[in-house]
Amino acid sequence: MNFGEEIKRIRQEEEMTQEQFAEKLSVTRQAISNWENNKNLPDIGMLILISDVFHVSLDILIKGEENHMNNMTEKVIRDGSETRRARYNMISTVISGVLLLMGIMCFWIKACSVEYIDTEGFLHENFFLIPIGSLFVFCGIVSFMSIGIRTIVTKIKERR
Repeated sequence: MNFGEEIKRIRQEEEMTQEQFAEKLSVTRQAISNWENNKNLPDIGMLILISDVFHVSLDILIKGEENHMNNMTEKVIRDGSETRRARYNMISTVISGVLLLMGIMCFWIKACSVEYIDTEGFLHENFFLIPIGSLFVFCGIVSFMSIGIRTIVTKIKERR
């Protein structure tokens, strides 16, 4: 039994119209209709509310009565992977930004520092900041590009 059939069964067991069912869940009648016709699926928060209000196991809502994959199971799995992907992209973006900022800081420190020759004839210069800054900037740009490429590839795969 797919999710739409399961919602319809629960609603009919409660002897409720779509309007009454929607009112009890604080959603529109169209949302209930879309769920029952498998045009749309609720998020996990709404599943928990349905489970609490109508005293139905989340297992039945997500897996169905036969405990096999249905459209809701696939949606929950897909939502979880999208959340992980978004978290990974956010962390990668922050790291990329920090790398770029560190590279810019190295260049700024190099530009603002004073080179001098001491009394013994040694040159005091922060020459090492240029390659380090270049490395930070390069790593930040590569990281940003990998995030962009991964996002584009994911979107192309979703369209198929």
